[in-house]
Amino acid sequence: MPQTIHYTSCPACGSEAIKPVLQVKDFTVSKEVFAVWQCSQCTLRFTQDAPAPGEVGKYYLSPHYISHTDTKQGVINQLYHAIRKFTLKKKRQLVQKVSGLQKGSLLDVGAGTGAFAHIMQEAGWNVMGLEPDETARQNAINKYKLNFQLPEVLYSIDSQSFDVITMWHVLEHVHDLRGYLQNCERILKENGTLIIAVPNYTSLDANIYQAFWAAYDVPRHLYHFSPQSMQKLLQQHGFTISQYVPMLFDSFYISMLSEQYKTGKSRLPGAFINGLRSNMNAIGNAAKYSSVIYVVKKSKR
Repeated sequence: MPQTIHYTSCPACGSEAIKPVLQVKDFTVSKEVFAVWQCSQCTLRFTQDAPAPGEVGKYYLSPHYISHTDTKQGVINQLYHAIRKFTLKKKRQLVQKVSGLQKGSLLDVGAGTGAFAHIMQEAGWNVMGLEPDETARQNAINKYKLNFQLPEVLYSIDSQSFDVITMWHVLEHVHDLRGYLQNCERILKENGTLIIAVPNYTSLDANIYQAFWAAYDVPRHLYHFSPQSMQKLLQQHGFTISQYVPMLFDSFYISMLSEQYKTGKSRLPGAFINGLRSNMNAIGNAAKYSSVIYVVKKSKR
């Protein structure tokens, strides 16, 4: 019988004030339905009865899972690739701006096929990447000659080793949520910067699509963050959020997938309108966008 994780308390704050809020289908691989629960204390949402670490791998086995395969099949994935070159440059500029460094040491956790690590390496950064998926690691070797390590290496890296640690849409996938953050705090230099990008279930596009919102991505996404839950989680592990940065294109990409899940059709005009509505609703408050980049520093002791 497959092993699953059933939470009796919040995986972020430990509160027992948790309850189910949604039933969400895995549209990408298994077509199974999973329950999403919410903590009343910190507002984290999480996938209840999610696959255990030894079981979750099969839920990533899809030719359409772009972060592992770099597939260009279908109009949505083609659009993704079309804007990626621009967003990679913006990520590099963000790292340099918030760290105050033009060059330094960087750890990319969940490095995928290596596109971001490659652009940072080209800019003169000393880059180490961690990636659990064998296909993605092989693609990183083939495309960029980057040899990534398995995520378990995180626990044995020397303290204060990196100027910057990045997790681009990774933390929502990590079973050992607290362990990852504890070790990030340990291996980050005192004046270092942690950059975490995750979907935001309090965004307008999430509210529009509800259980069809593609960024729930169950059961691969184990946690579903709000800005409030992220702030409380990071505080527990010795971090302070210094800046919120929007990921402007995510509302459009997520809305395109969500339209497909909801209607069985791409419906690009409707997806574009909803993505635009979501971004317009968030103007003036970066914490309201479809996906949010949290720029994080160690708390002063």
